[in-house]
Parts: sequence; structure tokens; C-alpha cells
Amino acid sequence: QVQLVESGGGLVQAGGSLKLSCAASGIIFKIARMHWFRQAPGKQRELVASIATDGRTNYPDSVKGRFTIARDNPKNTVYLQMTSLKPEDTAVYYCKAQMPWQDYWGQGTQVTVSS
Repeated sequence: QVQLVESGGGLVQAGGSLKLSCAASGIIFKIARMHWFRQAPGKQRELVASIATDGRTNYPDSVKGRFTIARDNPKNTVYLQMTSLKPEDTAVYYCKAQMPWQDYWGQGTQVTVSS
């Protein structure tokens, strides 16, 4: 059974930092392209970071320079380090494992940034 479990969310003041983790089980993690998405109330889910199997990363302009995605293959875990947080970063953050045959999602973790 595939499981993706996010953790590390919480309440932080603007300008602060948080580090999210996503622990995967039931998949061959080293061949998964991993992503972090977020969804704010009333908005569509949006991609905030991706990391390929070779470690290459990709970010949208809205978080570039503030967010860093990293993976630890032996631990089957992907991380999202978020710095210089803004109130508009408030959302539920989800990780996604992109396998050649199927995508898998975690249940999400809430991040709230107060002004």
C-alpha cells in the first residue's frame, strides 16, 4: 500500500521559516519524481517545487529563492525548506510522487503565515 505522509506544517509569522517533510512508503522512491503542491482556500492547487530522480529542481517564480526542495533516497523522504514566508504562502501543502505508471498524493499539511 502506497503512503505519503506530510509533516512539519504549522503557524509561523511572516518572514519566518518552516521545513516540511514527506515520508513515502510502498513505492520505489528513487525512481519517483517528487513534487510539492499547495492549495489555498478558493484557489486551484499549484505546483511549488519539483525534484527529479537526478536531483534537478524546478520552482515557479512565486517561490524561487525562498523555497528549496531536497530528497533523501535512503530515507524515502522529500523535504521542502521554506524561508521568508509571506501571508500569501498560507495553504495546505501536499506532496506528490510521480511514478511512470501512476501519481500518488499525500493528505496534506496546513501552513499558516500570519502578518
